[in-house]
Amino acid sequence: MEQRHLGRTGLRVSRIGLGTLTWGRDTEEHDAADMLKAFWEAGGTLVDTADVYGDGAAEYLLGRLTDSLVPREDLVISTKAGSVPDPDRPADGSRGHLLAALDASLERLGTDHVDLWHIHCHDPATPLEETLQALDLAVSSGRARYAGVSNFCGWQLAKAATWQLAAPGVRTRLAGTQLEYSLLQRGAEREVLPAALDLGVGLLPSSPLGRGVLTGKYRGGVPSDSRGASEHMAPFVEPYLDDTASRIVDAVTTAADGLAVTPLQVALAWVRDRPGVTAPVVGARNARQLAAALSVEALSLPDEICRALDDVSAPVHRYPDHDWSTL
Repeated sequence: MEQRHLGRTGLRVSRIGLGTLTWGRDTEEHDAADMLKAFWEAGGTLVDTADVYGDGAAEYLLGRLTDSLVPREDLVISTKAGSVPDPDRPADGSRGHLLAALDASLERLGTDHVDLWHIHCHDPATPLEETLQALDLAVSSGRARYAGVSNFCGWQLAKAATWQLAAPGVRTRLAGTQLEYSLLQRGAEREVLPAALDLGVGLLPSSPLGRGVLTGKYRGGVPSDSRGASEHMAPFVEPYLDDTASRIVDAVTTAADGLAVTPLQVALAWVRDRPGVTAPVVGARNARQLAAALSVEALSLPDEICRALDDVSAPVHRYPDHDWSTL
């Protein structure tokens, strides 16, 4: 699998990442083991997790498998901290919480460092410089090799990345940012992607298949074995089952038929090769689904297909996102 640099750093990762959102909950150990081994054998390196996935079960399972199945040194392990299961304060970006969470993640993962550590979300109740200092301390202590943020909007990313660049050699520059990006969710293009490109931050799209909807599996209804039929995942999928999404899925399916490939391959290749994207993170539920995603490695979409998909999925960007003189 092709390797790409994450932002303007020396860190190289596979251009498809393996997500672990469902590990330890919907994905059992034998399925996780099959996926991790297949991913590694295909040349995949980036494995993404978080301390809240399965209440820590995903990290624990990943740690067990890297100890017994795949060499730790062959993987780029990315985890996140700062999201908390508290309805009154869903984000905790305090230095104390973040560093304690990182220590707990390392224990579950069975390693002395993670390769990439993200702040999971912006915490408006904590000064940003305090949150970012946790990244500096994590890197300077060797507990994390590189740092990033997740689910930051454009101004938050720009502020954080600029703050880190203001003291080179003292503060660690942001290597990556992670947020949802797909043909069904192109909000990142408003301000996050321009900021990331300007400041040298690599984008790691989550849900690159539109929460599974872009595979076309929901065109005839909700399959009983899908996430859309799962009690706790149905609310996650439902927003992408509207008429607008249906038109985009139809276009993806038409493109796939014309290229003799699958809708999954078309949708994943589109986001993988967007400007500023380093590696979409795919959250497969089993080895069969992962194999389908990995098969996109040899596919590059023709320019005319990309333009057609761009047109059918184009978000509404008006002032001030466009130059005022063109309005």
